[in-house]
Amino acid sequence: MNQKIIIDPQQFALAVLAANTKRDKEENKVYLKQQLTLYLEALLLAQNFNSLEETQFDIAKTKQRNEILNKIIERRYI
Repeated sequence: MNQKIIIDPQQFALAVLAANTKRDKEENKVYLKQQLTLYLEALLLAQNFNSLEETQFDIAKTKQRNEILNKIIERRYI
């Protein structure tokens, strides 16, 4: 794969938020704090992914690549 994968950090973070719906009886303050935390973590994760991609993702260690992808997958199923 010779093409770089670039993730739009803001779009990614907003998609993560959209997938995290408020639970019944969950306090607004708790939910909003969780949403803010998810947004910031997703934003930073996408930025880190893009940085790694810029610095030759193809030659990055397999372990680093798998850790990033696992974090992306984990956030998807929270």
